[in-house]
Amino acid sequence: MARSINESGSSWVFPDGPLEEIASRCDVITAASLVGSCKFYHDSATQSVALPASQPFGMPCVLHTHQTEVPPAHNPFYRVHKFKQEGAQKDKQHDAKDRKGTLCQLTPLDRISSDAVIPDGGTGMWAGANGDWIALLGFPWNWELVNVYTGRRIPLPPISEFKSTPDKLVFESNDQHLQLLKIAICRVPTAASNYTSFSVLAIFNAAIAVLHCASSRWTVLDNQFLAYGYSDAIIHKGIVFAVTQTGEVYAWNQLSWGPLLISTAPIPPELDEQGRYNLGSWWLARSPDGSRLFLVHTWGVTDGRDYTGLVRILPAAATSEGRHGRTIRGYGKGLLGCEVYSMDTSQLMPPRPWRRIISLGSYSLFLGVNYPIIIPVEDGAEHDRPNMARSNSVYTSHHAVGLAYPPSPEICRFSLNSEDCTVGFQTNIRWTWRQVPLWLIPSFANARQWNLPSRHRLCRGGGDGHLEALTGDNINLIAAHLDVTYTVRLAACSRELYDMISKDEGKMHHWDEPCLLMPPPAYWFDEHWDVARTSRLHDTVYDLVPLDHPRRSVALPFMHDRKWLGANGDWIAAADHHEWCLVNVYTERHIPLPSLPDSKIDHSSFSYQPAYSFNWGPAIDLLKIVICEVPTKAGHYSDYKLIALFDKTIFYLEGGGDWRMLEALTPAPDYPNYCDAIELRGHVFAVDETDGSTYFWDTANENLMLPFVIPPPVVDDQQYAWFLAPSADGKRLMIILTVNKIGIANAEVPPDIPYAANGLQLRQYPPVATYVFELDPLSTARAGDFLWRQVNSLGDHSLFLGLNYPIIANLKKRESKAPDGTLVPFMRKNCVYTAYRNIRYNQYPKILRCNLQPDEGETVGVISLPKDGWDSVRQAAMWFKPALNIARSVLPLKKQ
Repeated sequence: MARSINESGSSWVFPDGPLEEIASRCDVITAASLVGSCKFYHDSATQSVALPASQPFGMPCVLHTHQTEVPPAHNPFYRVHKFKQEGAQKDKQHDAKDRKGTLCQLTPLDRISSDAVIPDGGTGMWAGANGDWIALLGFPWNWELVNVYTGRRIPLPPISEFKSTPDKLVFESNDQHLQLLKIAICRVPTAASNYTSFSVLAIFNAAIAVLHCASSRWTVLDNQFLAYGYSDAIIHKGIVFAVTQTGEVYAWNQLSWGPLLISTAPIPPELDEQGRYNLGSWWLARSPDGSRLFLVHTWGVTDGRDYTGLVRILPAAATSEGRHGRTIRGYGKGLLGCEVYSMDTSQLMPPRPWRRIISLGSYSLFLGVNYPIIIPVEDGAEHDRPNMARSNSVYTSHHAVGLAYPPSPEICRFSLNSEDCTVGFQTNIRWTWRQVPLWLIPSFANARQWNLPSRHRLCRGGGDGHLEALTGDNINLIAAHLDVTYTVRLAACSRELYDMISKDEGKMHHWDEPCLLMPPPAYWFDEHWDVARTSRLHDTVYDLVPLDHPRRSVALPFMHDRKWLGANGDWIAAADHHEWCLVNVYTERHIPLPSLPDSKIDHSSFSYQPAYSFNWGPAIDLLKIVICEVPTKAGHYSDYKLIALFDKTIFYLEGGGDWRMLEALTPAPDYPNYCDAIELRGHVFAVDETDGSTYFWDTANENLMLPFVIPPPVVDDQQYAWFLAPSADGKRLMIILTVNKIGIANAEVPPDIPYAANGLQLRQYPPVATYVFELDPLSTARAGDFLWRQVNSLGDHSLFLGLNYPIIANLKKRESKAPDGTLVPFMRKNCVYTAYRNIRYNQYPKILRCNLQPDEGETVGVISLPKDGWDSVRQAAMWFKPALNIARSVLPLKKQ
């Protein structure tokens, strides 16, 4: 595959290498799948230094429900495969299991939480995990093992001795109700066994069942001695061990004997006297070398219920500290505790005694619904504070699936160092969790065994970049997680990738559709900018919001400490405290712009302010930069035309030249009050907000003589917001005016209507007068007769006006009205959409849609953005159309 090289000879597609660039912008599950897609990437990943820094590979993480309820339309894995469900002639049952996914949250102990997409069974409930595999529960008896990286599914047979009930966790056997606690995946399926050999325990409150092969039957392990319910179970050296809620440990050898009570609870006398073990949990695990059986007892963690007769309340935290977007609480000694015991099980008749373990050395235990994990953990410090990940510790989560109340604290770290206190935190889902949290260590260590879609083994790939080794499903899933700019970069790698992404069969991308480019919601709602920043990758990641589809992110690294001033096509005009510049959104090509002439502008008076405040007789404020013509490769990126629109004056710039002031020579203090400007057919047009008069200058004239003045199309006492735009064919000038103030009687504010499609808040306002007029300014100027003609319909087009250069979008496939008279779908033809008119105008909440041919009583649709925190947002929302054109412009001439 040929590399994509721009005109300067340097690669803008993936300058730091495709693997690191793509993987760092995917969620960790998708990144691991990418690594396993071909031998080239697998070998590169094992030697990469940057990849572990960008993804939490090898780190213990909590996998839990996403903090928001995500409908299927927002689920990338679901969207990738949805079109196949609708059109494929396949077995329906297979498709139902194989074509959905879940957007989750992955919380490393010492990093900010991030999104993760794992295969799911739709309504499946997590019931266990081990390595690359999770156990999913459906109804009825729709149990299966699922590989989180490849989506491979292994159905598990029902337990014939048990009868299902309407509750997927409750079963009946001999008139006894059995509550499923979890499924322990003791031995995972492997490619060597053709994924048919494994060991699984179904742990109920009063029963244990074991399964060793998908084609065999469950074996229910009887226990006539059981007095209290089970708490945990594992398989150790071929023997099934189970611990009860009061600490008794039983053992079964399926071939010869069982059950055998090998011990009672080894509770220290001081705990036994206080009765704390009644509120504790019992866990089983194996030593790091697999030679000994571990018994772990944790106590003090409660679940908020009223324990009548027990002198026990929710433990109070002694310390509290915010870290990585979550609150870590410390608990004093004696409130929560943990003991670890060890037994040599080589002799069970009679059994050997338990021995208290006072140190795990460099190892730590991770216990929960997942199979126990014991791994070495490095101690470290961050900003002079100990990490949450520590050695010689025991970490716990939920001890069973389907708890009525989550434990508190939900995630605990018990240190076996006597001087350390217990710490814990809650996941960000609080009481709304749907899935039980699992411990998961993201890894691609087993990538050589993964059976990815359409591939039976790890392939070698082909070409220079080896991206052809990825299947269409891989590309769609990866592109769904990349931000828009890096999706374009991925498409620019080869014609094959461009074709895959441009076809967009999964309907994940909405190219050439106007979207709102705006700061993410966290920047609006949080009290402090730094607080908001902790919940995002960095402060140069913005939201790109289609009007009827899920929002996507767009990375604009060049916007660090900059403010955008305008946009057109792929280009953004931006400013910092020192300069103005043009920057390409996708290639990040940077074009510095010359300073305004000192003879016209006094810079020194406002040296402490950003580069958009100046002094010119009166103080003037920059409203926006209008990018009339964008720079092109054919013009050596010097063929651009810009307008610097101030409230009282205008400057015009052609690439390679200097700014020229366009003067109207109106006497002070009656300066024009400009509000919009464009360039059309070699002339600059600017509209005065005071009365709608339009000035225009001939830019071909070196001296830029005094302008013509076109009278407004409407003269009345109404206050209008005025916009200028070219017609769809680029020959005529259009002027658009809407009523400047909208509202309802008594200044009432209509309620927000959440729009699930993209997370925006909508409002309905009474009808607003909106008019569009047009004229041919050059022919009318020669005739000396300026007559505006009213445009009653835009046909299949809609106008998108604001800080950006006017966008005239062809929406032929869209309706002009909602069939049921509602606000949605919000994108319609024959409408005028307005956003923020300049970088300074806080026009809350005036981002609206006006139909040029409304029905009687039809309301105006308004997008309501938060008013609070405007100063911290720093960027005014504007319209932007993502496009793949630039990717095609740098592709090789033929397929490689």
